[in-house]
Formats: sequence, C-alpha cells, structure tokens
Amino acid sequence: MTPPRMQRIRDAFGAAADRYDRHADVQRTVADVLADLARNQPLPPAPRVLEIGCGTGLLTRRIRDLFPDADLTVTDLSPAMLAVTAADPTLAARFEAMDGEAPGFEGPWFDLIVSSLAFQWFSNLPTALARLYALLRPGGTLLFSTMAQRSFAEWRAAHEACGVRAGTPEYPSIETLRAMLDAHADAFLFEEDYVHDFGGARGLLAHLKGIGATVPVEGRAPLGPAALRQVMRAYDAAGGRCTYHVAYCRVTRVG
Repeated sequence: MTPPRMQRIRDAFGAAADRYDRHADVQRTVADVLADLARNQPLPPAPRVLEIGCGTGLLTRRIRDLFPDADLTVTDLSPAMLAVTAADPTLAARFEAMDGEAPGFEGPWFDLIVSSLAFQWFSNLPTALARLYALLRPGGTLLFSTMAQRSFAEWRAAHEACGVRAGTPEYPSIETLRAMLDAHADAFLFEEDYVHDFGGARGLLAHLKGIGATVPVEGRAPLGPAALRQVMRAYDAAGGRCTYHVAYCRVTRVG
C-alpha cells in the first residue's frame, strides 16, 4: 500500500504531467548532466537498464539514444507522468508505475540504474540505496541526482526572516550524502549549484506548481494568505533568486 504522503506526491506530480516540460528548465539541465555521466559507464552489450522516476522522459530519451540496444525498464510513482513518457513512439521500453523507494524487482538484474531528481522524495534514502544496490549485477552502476542542502535556501531564509518555517524539505548535506555512499566500496559524488531567476516569488511558486513539487514536508501546513504575502515580499526584497543545489552520485557494485 502506498503511504499517504507518497499518494499526495503521486497526485501532485500527476496533476502537473501535461505542463511539466514548460517549467522544467533546471530539471532538463540536470538530466543532461546525468546522461553525460551514463555515457561514460562501461556497460555490456544490450545492457539491462532501469530508470526510477522518469517524469515526462527528459532523461529517458537521452538514455534510449545513448544505449539503443538496451533492455530498458522505465518507472514512475505517477501513472500520469508515466503515460506521458510512454506516449513517445520513439521510446521502446517497458513502463511500470512503481514506487522507486520499494522497487518491485528481485536482483541482481540491472547493469545500470538511473534517476534524476527523484530520490529527494524518498522517506528513507539509505534504505532505498541499499535496495537499489541489491538490484545491480556485479559491475553494475547506480547513477542518480538529488537535491542537497542549499536547495531553496533563499526561500527558506525569507520564511525565517518572517518568523515562520518553510514547507520545503530539509535536504541532506553533501557530507551526509557522502557518508551514505561510503557504505559502498566504489562510489563518488560531485555537486553543482544552479542559481535561477524564476521572476521573483510569484515565478518561483508558479515553477513549483508547474512541475508538481507542491507537497510540503511532513508536519507542516501551508501558510495562510497574509503570511505567504509577507514571505513573498521578503524573498523579492532579497533578490528573488533560487538555488538548486544538486548532488550527482555514482555507486558501482563490486564483486
């Protein structure tokens, strides 16, 4: 059974499926970087590839182009998002609606598992990493990008200036992510900051709604209209820019 918060996340992304691509400039950039990393992985002929959290297929299309002979399985929590990707006639793959935190496979099976900006929605990232690692064949690689600590720092600072707490998640530090990866013998990560001007607070909120990233962290309710207007004014007064702090991570199964 899907937990209630994951149901809300699934429904929010599903509602954004038809408009997602119009608001996903940062997501497209991150998917391209991840695809470039995948390009350099030593894979066997006709590799078995799994994608977690395909969204509308920004990474999926790149992976299919890079590995035309791959046995590709594409998944997403949201059936509506998955349907958008599956509707692309150029994408020969299996499509499965699935919670990537609890993958419905028994391994080791895959030569490559990829995921772009999905893992930040997991409730227990270390456990999810262990499960996905177990699905890798010896020599297989897990490549993923996820949000890190400085993401939306400007938006959180505007809330703090107004004496309230933001509903955005508190993403892990690079040190915390590195410690998770250190549990595996062959792993590395690097980080990038993408500072974007969405057009002030209104533009940022439109961006988040446009991509479906609207479910607050557990235990926090949305602000009332007056408090939200105050935060928006503080955010705009501080410059109205937004940081995506992204960690790119690789784990390869040894032995």
